[in-house]
Amino acid sequence: MELESLQIYWWLLISVLGALLVFLLFVQGGQTFLLGVSDRSEASRLMISSLGHKWELTFTTLVVFGGAFFASFPLFYSTSFGGAYWLWMLILISFVLQAVSYEFRAKSGNIFGTRTYDTFLFINGCVGCILLGVAVSMFFFGAEFSVSKGNILDAGAPVISQWAPSHGIEAIFYWKNLVLGFAVLFLARTQAALYFMNNNVGPDSFFAANKQRVLVNGVIFVVFFLLFVGLLLSATSLHTVVDGGISGGKSVFEVREFKYFFNYVEMWWCLALFLVGVVMVLYGVLRSAFAKHYTCGIWWSGIGTVLVVLTLFWVAGYNNTPYYPSLIDPASSLTIHNSSSSHFTLTAMSWVSLVIPFVLAYIAYAWYAMDRHHSHE
Repeated sequence: MELESLQIYWWLLISVLGALLVFLLFVQGGQTFLLGVSDRSEASRLMISSLGHKWELTFTTLVVFGGAFFASFPLFYSTSFGGAYWLWMLILISFVLQAVSYEFRAKSGNIFGTRTYDTFLFINGCVGCILLGVAVSMFFFGAEFSVSKGNILDAGAPVISQWAPSHGIEAIFYWKNLVLGFAVLFLARTQAALYFMNNNVGPDSFFAANKQRVLVNGVIFVVFFLLFVGLLLSATSLHTVVDGGISGGKSVFEVREFKYFFNYVEMWWCLALFLVGVVMVLYGVLRSAFAKHYTCGIWWSGIGTVLVVLTLFWVAGYNNTPYYPSLIDPASSLTIHNSSSSHFTLTAMSWVSLVIPFVLAYIAYAWYAMDRHHSHE
Protein backbone atom coordinates (compact mmCIF):
# COMPACT_ATOMS: atom_id res chain seq x y z
CA MET A 1 0.00 0.00 0.00
CA GLU A 2 1.11 3.56 -0.66
CA LEU A 3 1.93 5.74 2.34
CA GLU A 4 -1.19 7.88 1.86
CA SER A 5 -3.41 4.79 1.78
CA LEU A 6 -1.80 3.52 4.98
CA GLN A 7 -2.42 6.87 6.68
CA ILE A 8 -6.07 6.79 5.67
CA TYR A 9 -6.34 3.18 6.85
CA TRP A 10 -4.85 3.92 10.25
CA TRP A 11 -7.08 6.94 10.80
CA LEU A 12 -9.98 4.59 10.09
CA LEU A 13 -8.72 2.20 12.80
CA ILE A 14 -8.28 5.09 15.23
CA SER A 15 -11.87 6.13 14.45
CA VAL A 16 -13.20 2.64 15.17
CA LEU A 17 -11.37 2.44 18.51
CA GLY A 18 -12.56 5.94 19.48
CA ALA A 19 -16.16 5.09 18.60
CA LEU A 20 -16.06 1.86 20.61
CA LEU A 21 -14.56 3.72 23.56
CA VAL A 22 -17.40 6.26 23.59
CA PHE A 23 -19.96 3.44 23.52
CA LEU A 24 -18.23 1.55 26.36
CA LEU A 25 -18.30 4.66 28.54
CA PHE A 26 -21.75 3.50 29.66
CA VAL A 27 -19.78 1.83 32.47
CA GLN A 28 -18.61 5.25 33.67
CA GLY A 29 -22.14 6.59 33.24
CA GLY A 30 -23.54 3.81 35.41
CA GLN A 31 -21.04 4.59 38.16
CA THR A 32 -22.46 8.11 38.49
CA PHE A 33 -25.76 6.62 39.73
CA LEU A 34 -24.23 4.81 42.71
CA LEU A 35 -24.26 7.75 45.12
CA GLY A 36 -27.97 8.24 44.43
CA VAL A 37 -28.92 4.96 46.12
CA SER A 38 -28.01 3.32 49.41
CA ASP A 39 -24.83 1.24 49.24
CA ARG A 40 -26.76 -1.62 50.88
CA SER A 41 -29.77 -1.46 48.57
CA GLU A 42 -30.77 -3.98 45.93
CA ALA A 43 -30.36 -1.29 43.26
CA SER A 44 -26.72 -0.75 44.26
CA ARG A 45 -26.06 -4.50 44.19
CA LEU A 46 -27.59 -4.86 40.74
CA MET A 47 -25.64 -1.92 39.30
CA ILE A 48 -22.29 -3.04 40.71
CA SER A 49 -22.93 -6.60 39.57
CA SER A 50 -23.60 -5.43 36.00
CA LEU A 51 -20.80 -2.86 35.75
CA GLY A 52 -18.26 -5.11 37.43
CA HIS A 53 -18.48 -7.49 34.48
CA LYS A 54 -17.65 -4.80 31.91
CA TRP A 55 -15.33 -2.14 33.33
CA GLU A 56 -12.16 -3.88 32.06
CA LEU A 57 -13.40 -3.58 28.47
CA THR A 58 -13.54 0.23 28.71
CA PHE A 59 -10.12 0.48 30.33
CA THR A 60 -8.56 -1.89 27.79
CA THR A 61 -10.09 -0.01 24.86
CA LEU A 62 -8.71 3.28 26.20
CA VAL A 63 -5.22 1.77 26.47
CA VAL A 64 -5.42 0.29 22.96
CA PHE A 65 -6.68 3.63 21.62
CA GLY A 66 -3.64 5.41 23.07
CA GLY A 67 -1.29 2.67 21.86
CA ALA A 68 -2.69 2.82 18.33
CA PHE A 69 -2.19 6.60 18.26
CA PHE A 70 1.40 6.16 19.46
CA ALA A 71 2.15 3.60 16.74
CA SER A 72 0.45 5.36 13.84
CA PHE A 73 0.56 9.10 14.59
CA PRO A 74 3.44 9.58 17.06
CA LEU A 75 3.62 13.35 16.55
CA PHE A 76 0.08 13.69 17.93
CA TYR A 77 0.98 11.39 20.79
CA SER A 78 4.01 13.45 21.77
CA THR A 79 2.19 16.76 21.24
CA SER A 80 -1.05 16.01 23.09
CA PHE A 81 -0.08 13.38 25.65
CA GLY A 82 3.22 15.09 26.37
CA GLY A 83 1.98 18.69 26.21
CA ALA A 84 -1.52 18.66 27.68
CA TYR A 85 -0.40 16.41 30.48
CA TRP A 86 -2.76 17.87 33.13
CA LEU A 87 -5.69 16.80 30.98
CA TRP A 88 -4.37 13.29 30.41
CA MET A 89 -3.06 12.86 33.95
CA LEU A 90 -6.49 13.64 35.38
CA ILE A 91 -8.04 11.10 32.99
CA LEU A 92 -5.46 8.50 34.00
CA ILE A 93 -5.91 9.14 37.73
CA SER A 94 -9.67 8.78 37.42
CA PHE A 95 -9.27 5.39 35.74
CA VAL A 96 -6.77 4.26 38.38
CA LEU A 97 -9.41 5.12 41.00
CA GLN A 98 -11.87 2.96 39.08
CA ALA A 99 -9.55 -0.05 39.00
CA VAL A 100 -8.76 0.27 42.71
CA SER A 101 -12.44 0.59 43.59
CA TYR A 102 -13.57 -2.54 41.81
CA GLU A 103 -10.64 -4.45 43.31
CA PHE A 104 -11.17 -3.48 46.94
CA ARG A 105 -14.79 -2.29 47.26
CA ALA A 106 -16.24 -5.58 48.46
CA LYS A 107 -13.15 -7.17 50.02
CA SER A 108 -13.15 -8.19 53.66
CA GLY A 109 -11.20 -5.84 55.87
CA ASN A 110 -12.24 -2.78 53.85
CA ILE A 111 -11.59 -0.10 56.47
CA PHE A 112 -12.80 2.76 54.26
CA GLY A 113 -16.28 1.41 53.63
CA THR A 114 -18.01 0.80 50.33
CA ARG A 115 -19.21 4.42 50.15
CA THR A 116 -15.63 5.66 49.77
CA TYR A 117 -15.09 3.46 46.74
CA ASP A 118 -18.51 4.40 45.36
CA THR A 119 -17.31 8.02 45.53
CA PHE A 120 -14.16 7.07 43.61
CA LEU A 121 -16.33 5.38 40.97
CA PHE A 122 -18.51 8.49 40.78
CA ILE A 123 -15.40 10.63 40.24
CA ASN A 124 -14.20 8.33 37.47
CA GLY A 125 -17.64 8.41 35.86
CA CYS A 126 -17.85 12.20 35.79
CA VAL A 127 -14.22 13.17 35.26
CA GLY A 128 -13.46 10.37 32.79
CA CYS A 129 -16.43 11.15 30.52
CA ILE A 130 -16.12 14.93 30.60
CA LEU A 131 -12.36 15.05 30.04
CA LEU A 132 -12.40 12.46 27.25
CA GLY A 133 -15.04 14.62 25.59
CA VAL A 134 -12.75 17.64 26.05
CA ALA A 135 -9.85 15.72 24.49
CA VAL A 136 -11.92 14.82 21.41
CA SER A 137 -13.33 18.34 21.16
CA MET A 138 -9.81 19.70 20.60
CA PHE A 139 -9.83 17.83 17.27
CA PHE A 140 -12.31 20.47 16.10
CA PHE A 141 -11.74 23.59 18.18
CA GLY A 142 -7.96 23.38 18.36
CA ALA A 143 -5.28 23.51 21.03
CA GLU A 144 -2.50 25.87 22.07
CA PHE A 145 0.69 24.24 20.77
CA SER A 146 3.42 24.71 18.20
CA VAL A 147 5.60 22.17 16.41
CA SER A 148 9.16 22.59 15.16
CA LYS A 149 10.64 19.33 13.90
CA GLY A 150 14.03 21.00 13.52
CA ASN A 151 14.32 21.12 17.33
CA ILE A 152 15.15 17.43 17.32
CA LEU A 153 18.69 18.46 16.32
CA ASP A 154 19.02 20.79 19.32
CA ALA A 155 21.15 18.85 21.81
CA GLY A 156 20.21 21.26 24.60
CA ALA A 157 16.42 20.95 24.21
CA PRO A 158 15.39 18.34 21.61
CA VAL A 159 11.67 19.00 22.12
CA ILE A 160 9.59 19.04 18.95
CA SER A 161 6.31 20.26 20.44
CA GLN A 162 5.77 23.28 22.67
CA TRP A 163 2.51 23.68 24.61
CA ALA A 164 0.87 26.59 26.37
CA PRO A 165 2.31 27.14 29.89
CA SER A 166 -0.92 25.85 31.46
CA HIS A 167 -0.33 22.42 29.83
CA GLY A 168 -3.94 21.45 29.15
CA ILE A 169 -5.72 23.34 31.94
CA GLU A 170 -6.88 25.93 29.40
CA ALA A 171 -8.49 23.19 27.27
CA ILE A 172 -10.38 21.77 30.26
CA PHE A 173 -12.08 25.10 30.98
CA TYR A 174 -12.77 26.15 27.38
CA TRP A 175 -16.56 26.23 27.17
CA LYS A 176 -16.85 24.72 23.69
CA ASN A 177 -14.80 21.71 24.80
CA LEU A 178 -16.99 21.34 27.90
CA VAL A 179 -20.13 21.24 25.73
CA LEU A 180 -18.95 17.99 24.16
CA GLY A 181 -17.65 16.79 27.53
CA PHE A 182 -21.07 17.11 29.14
CA ALA A 183 -22.73 15.61 26.05
CA VAL A 184 -20.51 12.53 26.47
CA LEU A 185 -21.30 12.37 30.20
CA PHE A 186 -25.08 12.42 29.76
CA LEU A 187 -24.88 10.04 26.80
CA ALA A 188 -22.96 7.63 29.04
CA ARG A 189 -25.56 8.01 31.80
CA THR A 190 -28.38 7.42 29.33
CA GLN A 191 -26.77 4.32 27.90
CA ALA A 192 -25.98 3.03 31.38
CA ALA A 193 -29.67 3.15 32.25
CA LEU A 194 -30.46 1.40 28.96
CA TYR A 195 -27.88 -1.26 29.80
CA PHE A 196 -29.35 -1.82 33.26
CA MET A 197 -32.78 -2.29 31.68
CA ASN A 198 -31.33 -4.87 29.31
CA ASN A 199 -29.00 -6.68 31.70
CA ASN A 200 -30.90 -7.14 34.96
CA VAL A 201 -33.86 -9.20 35.99
CA GLY A 202 -34.53 -7.07 39.03
CA PRO A 203 -37.61 -5.71 40.77
CA ASP A 204 -40.08 -3.62 38.80
CA SER A 205 -39.05 -0.55 40.78
CA PHE A 206 -35.46 -0.84 39.49
CA PHE A 207 -36.65 -1.10 35.89
CA ALA A 208 -38.99 1.87 36.35
CA ALA A 209 -36.20 3.96 37.90
CA ASN A 210 -34.00 3.31 34.90
CA LYS A 211 -36.78 4.26 32.50
CA GLN A 212 -36.95 7.61 34.23
CA ARG A 213 -33.14 7.95 34.08
CA VAL A 214 -33.23 7.27 30.35
CA LEU A 215 -35.76 10.04 29.77
CA VAL A 216 -34.16 12.69 32.01
CA ASN A 217 -30.56 12.08 30.97
CA GLY A 218 -31.54 11.55 27.35
CA VAL A 219 -33.18 14.98 27.19
CA ILE A 220 -30.13 16.66 28.75
CA PHE A 221 -27.84 14.79 26.34
CA VAL A 222 -29.86 15.94 23.32
CA VAL A 223 -29.60 19.58 24.45
CA PHE A 224 -25.80 19.42 24.80
CA PHE A 225 -25.42 17.37 21.61
CA LEU A 226 -27.48 19.80 19.51
CA LEU A 227 -25.42 22.69 20.89
CA PHE A 228 -22.21 20.87 19.98
CA VAL A 229 -23.46 20.07 16.46
CA GLY A 230 -24.40 23.73 15.98
CA LEU A 231 -20.94 24.84 17.12
CA LEU A 232 -19.27 22.23 14.90
CA LEU A 233 -21.17 22.99 11.70
CA SER A 234 -20.68 26.73 12.09
CA ALA A 235 -17.00 26.49 13.07
CA THR A 236 -14.24 28.13 11.08
CA SER A 237 -11.25 25.83 10.73
CA LEU A 238 -8.26 25.14 8.51
CA HIS A 239 -8.04 23.51 5.09
CA THR A 240 -4.80 21.94 3.89
CA VAL A 241 -3.36 23.59 0.78
CA VAL A 242 0.12 22.02 0.88
CA ASP A 243 0.81 19.09 3.21
CA GLY A 244 4.41 18.78 4.32
CA GLY A 245 4.07 15.06 4.96
CA ILE A 246 6.39 13.21 7.35
CA SER A 247 9.50 14.44 5.52
CA GLY A 248 9.50 17.64 7.56
CA GLY A 249 8.33 19.94 4.77
CA LYS A 250 6.26 22.96 5.75
CA SER A 251 2.50 22.48 5.65
CA VAL A 252 0.38 25.34 4.32
CA PHE A 253 -3.20 25.90 5.47
CA GLU A 254 -5.93 28.34 4.64
CA VAL A 255 -8.83 29.44 6.82
CA ARG A 256 -12.18 28.09 5.68
CA GLU A 257 -15.54 29.02 7.16
CA PHE A 258 -18.03 26.24 7.90
CA LYS A 259 -15.25 23.70 7.28
CA TYR A 260 -16.94 20.75 8.99
CA PHE A 261 -20.31 21.54 7.44
CA PHE A 262 -18.71 21.30 3.99
CA ASN A 263 -16.86 18.15 5.03
CA TYR A 264 -20.20 16.49 5.71
CA VAL A 265 -21.61 17.77 2.43
CA GLU A 266 -18.58 16.74 0.34
CA MET A 267 -18.31 13.35 2.08
CA TRP A 268 -22.00 12.53 1.71
CA TRP A 269 -21.55 9.02 3.10
CA CYS A 270 -20.42 10.60 6.39
CA LEU A 271 -23.57 12.67 6.51
CA ALA A 272 -25.73 9.62 5.75
CA LEU A 273 -24.12 7.56 8.53
CA PHE A 274 -24.36 10.51 10.91
CA LEU A 275 -28.11 10.87 10.32
CA VAL A 276 -28.68 7.11 10.59
CA GLY A 277 -26.75 7.05 13.86
CA VAL A 278 -28.69 9.98 15.32
CA VAL A 279 -32.01 8.35 14.42
CA MET A 280 -30.90 5.05 16.00
CA VAL A 281 -29.88 6.75 19.26
CA LEU A 282 -33.16 8.68 19.46
CA TYR A 283 -35.19 5.55 18.67
CA GLY A 284 -33.44 3.54 21.38
CA VAL A 285 -33.92 6.29 23.97
CA LEU A 286 -37.52 7.19 23.15
CA ARG A 287 -38.84 3.66 22.83
CA SER A 288 -37.12 2.59 26.05
CA ALA A 289 -38.50 5.61 27.90
CA PHE A 290 -42.11 5.31 26.71
CA ALA A 291 -42.72 1.63 25.88
CA LYS A 292 -44.11 -0.53 28.66
CA HIS A 293 -41.21 -2.97 28.80
CA TYR A 294 -38.54 -2.56 26.13
CA THR A 295 -35.03 -3.85 26.84
CA CYS A 296 -33.13 -3.59 23.53
CA GLY A 297 -32.59 0.18 23.57
CA ILE A 298 -28.91 -0.19 24.47
CA TRP A 299 -28.21 -1.88 21.13
CA TRP A 300 -30.00 0.76 19.06
CA SER A 301 -28.36 3.56 21.01
CA GLY A 302 -24.96 1.84 21.13
CA ILE A 303 -24.72 1.14 17.41
CA GLY A 304 -26.01 4.63 16.64
CA THR A 305 -23.36 6.13 18.93
CA VAL A 306 -20.61 4.21 17.15
CA LEU A 307 -21.81 5.47 13.75
CA VAL A 308 -22.02 9.12 14.88
CA VAL A 309 -18.58 9.09 16.52
CA LEU A 310 -17.06 7.43 13.44
CA THR A 311 -18.27 10.30 11.27
CA LEU A 312 -16.93 12.88 13.74
CA PHE A 313 -13.46 11.36 13.47
CA TRP A 314 -13.74 11.20 9.68
CA VAL A 315 -14.70 14.85 9.22
CA ALA A 316 -11.90 15.76 11.64
CA GLY A 317 -9.16 13.94 9.73
CA TYR A 318 -10.22 13.39 6.12
CA ASN A 319 -10.91 15.77 3.23
CA ASN A 320 -7.67 17.77 3.68
CA THR A 321 -8.58 18.65 7.26
CA PRO A 322 -6.01 19.02 10.06
CA TYR A 323 -7.34 16.84 12.86
CA TYR A 324 -5.42 18.84 15.49
CA PRO A 325 -5.54 22.56 14.63
CA SER A 326 -3.07 24.82 16.41
CA LEU A 327 -4.53 28.02 17.83
CA ILE A 328 -1.21 29.82 18.24
CA ASP A 329 0.64 28.61 15.11
CA PRO A 330 -1.69 27.36 12.36
CA ALA A 331 1.27 26.06 10.34
CA SER A 332 1.94 23.58 13.18
CA SER A 333 -1.49 21.97 12.82
CA LEU A 334 -1.38 18.20 12.56
CA THR A 335 -2.81 16.18 9.68
CA ILE A 336 -2.87 12.45 9.12
CA HIS A 337 -0.08 13.02 6.58
CA ASN A 338 2.40 15.19 8.47
CA SER A 339 2.08 13.42 11.84
CA SER A 340 2.17 9.75 10.88
CA SER A 341 4.80 7.08 11.31
CA SER A 342 7.02 5.98 8.44
CA HIS A 343 5.83 3.79 5.59
CA PHE A 344 7.72 0.81 7.08
CA THR A 345 6.17 1.23 10.54
CA LEU A 346 2.65 1.67 9.23
CA THR A 347 3.06 -1.36 6.96
CA ALA A 348 4.34 -3.53 9.79
CA MET A 349 1.57 -2.37 12.12
CA SER A 350 -1.02 -2.99 9.40
CA TRP A 351 -0.13 -6.66 9.43
CA VAL A 352 -0.62 -6.64 13.19
CA SER A 353 -3.99 -4.93 12.76
CA LEU A 354 -5.30 -7.99 10.93
CA VAL A 355 -5.86 -9.61 14.32
CA ILE A 356 -8.36 -6.89 15.28
CA PRO A 357 -11.41 -8.82 13.98
CA PHE A 358 -10.38 -11.76 16.15
CA VAL A 359 -9.99 -9.46 19.15
CA LEU A 360 -13.45 -8.00 18.53
CA ALA A 361 -14.86 -11.51 18.25
CA TYR A 362 -13.25 -12.40 21.57
CA ILE A 363 -14.71 -9.28 23.21
CA ALA A 364 -18.17 -10.18 21.88
CA TYR A 365 -17.81 -13.73 23.19
CA ALA A 366 -16.51 -12.52 26.57
CA TRP A 367 -19.47 -10.11 26.79
CA TYR A 368 -21.89 -12.95 26.04
CA ALA A 369 -20.20 -15.33 28.47
CA MET A 370 -20.14 -12.80 31.31
CA ASP A 371 -23.79 -11.89 30.79
CA ARG A 372 -24.78 -15.55 30.71
CA HIS A 373 -22.89 -16.20 33.93
CA HIS A 374 -24.39 -13.06 35.49
CA SER A 375 -27.92 -14.10 34.58
CA HIS A 376 -27.49 -17.39 36.46
CA GLU A 377 -26.13 -15.79 39.64
